[in-house]
Amino acid sequence: MAAGTTQLALAAWESLFRAQATLAREFEYTGDWGDVLPREYGVLHALSDADDGRRITELMEDALLTQAGVSRLVARLEKRGYVERRDDPADARACRVALTAEGRETYRRLGRAHARQVREAMTRALDPEQLETLRELTAALLAASPAPTSSPTPAATSPSARSQRRSRA
Repeated sequence: MAAGTTQLALAAWESLFRAQATLAREFEYTGDWGDVLPREYGVLHALSDADDGRRITELMEDALLTQAGVSRLVARLEKRGYVERRDDPADARACRVALTAEGRETYRRLGRAHARQVREAMTRALDPEQLETLRELTAALLAASPAPTSSPTPAATSPSARSQRRSRA
């Protein structure tokens, strides 16, 4: 029974992963992003409901990127005038990143177009009941997952761990 469950779990994971990657690629290639990359839009989105801004560590969780990745994106967005760094009143060693007025307008414009694109892609194959089921299933997966860490553990990224994962696959 465990082998059957494992195979089913792997098939479900593969399907979920391929669907997400395929849709993300479609959004990237067919979206009207202007001078903003989809990952940069993810940072703008993460900042859209934070008038006081967010710390880089908070952006990492929202944008699903590493600290270095978020820092590079923030630097590019800051250079183009979409975000600004502010002192963090709770911690003099840290800063908060917030949308500028131009960044907020860019986010709204891109967000409207992206929402239409997502609606079209998701409703082309799924009806409202299926969309709700999908939302519930993915919410259950997220709720059962351990809290993210700022970086993978050394054991998970060691050459021997990668080799063991490949041999199990």
